[in-house]
Amino acid sequence: MAKGKSIIGASIPRVEGAEKVSGRALYTADVDLPGMLWGKVLRSPHPHARIVRIDASRAREIEGVHAV
Repeated sequence: MAKGKSIIGASIPRVEGAEKVSGRALYTADVDLPGMLWGKVLRSPHPHARIVRIDASRAREIEGVHAV
C-alpha cells in the first residue's frame, strides 16, 4: 500500500447497486429448483422449557408435508 493512502473510510464502488434498486437482483429466496422443499423452525414460546412430548401427527397429515 502506498504511503499516505488508507482504505479506511474510503468509498467502495457498489457494482450490484443498480440491480438491487431496480428489482432485478436475484436473491436465494428467489431460486425455485425442481423438487425443492421449504423448511420452517417452530420455537417454543417458553424459554428453557423441558419438552416432554411432541405430537406431530396432524402436521404429517397436511398435504405437501414431507417431514416433521
